[in-house]
Amino acid sequence: MIKLALILLVIGLIAAALGFGGLGGIAMNVGWILLAVGVILLLIHAIRRATTA
Repeated sequence: MIKLALILLVIGLIAAALGFGGLGGIAMNVGWILLAVGVILLLIHAIRRATTA
């Protein structure tokens, strides 16, 4: 999920640089949301694993 988020962030930067601001903005917003969800899930997994071990 984090890999997909980073890919979308790069696509958003490239699209914005080429003049496709709307498409770049959407890609970057989705990328940030996926990155936030991925980090939250990673933290939940790490906490659950630390408490059960």
